[in-house]
Amino acid sequence: MSDTRTTAASSATPTRRRAYTVVLWTVQILLAAFFAFASAAPKLVGERTAVETFAQIGAGQWFRYVVGVLELAGAIGLLVPRLTGLAAIGLMLLTIGAAATQTFVLAGPASAIFPLVLAVVFALLAWARRDTTAALFRRTHR
Repeated sequence: MSDTRTTAASSATPTRRRAYTVVLWTVQILLAAFFAFASAAPKLVGERTAVETFAQIGAGQWFRYVVGVLELAGAIGLLVPRLTGLAAIGLMLLTIGAAATQTFVLAGPASAIFPLVLAVVFALLAWARRDTTAALFRRTHR
């Protein structure tokens, strides 16, 4: 009887691991698409709303390009297995900055909810990919 349980438990582990990997990659791909096409692209092509928003921020339009490039780099990094954790950390920091900007410069605390939710998702993604990130740092510090 215990052999049956052991076999069932050991076969469930690869299935769970596979499901976990599929969920992580699905989240990464969806976030990468969102940041590349819905967030970075409007900033980089000078879409009217993006230009107006960065004018309200008051840091200059150069800052719109910097944020757009960082978002695009993060989106690409989410799709590169070795860089996923690092990209998630970078995008988490970027979304925290967006939440702070929304709260203190633009529309107020209620508009910061979406970037804060994204920050939490990126924190969880970075945690899930921490082994890869640690391996990347070990490789670069040799």
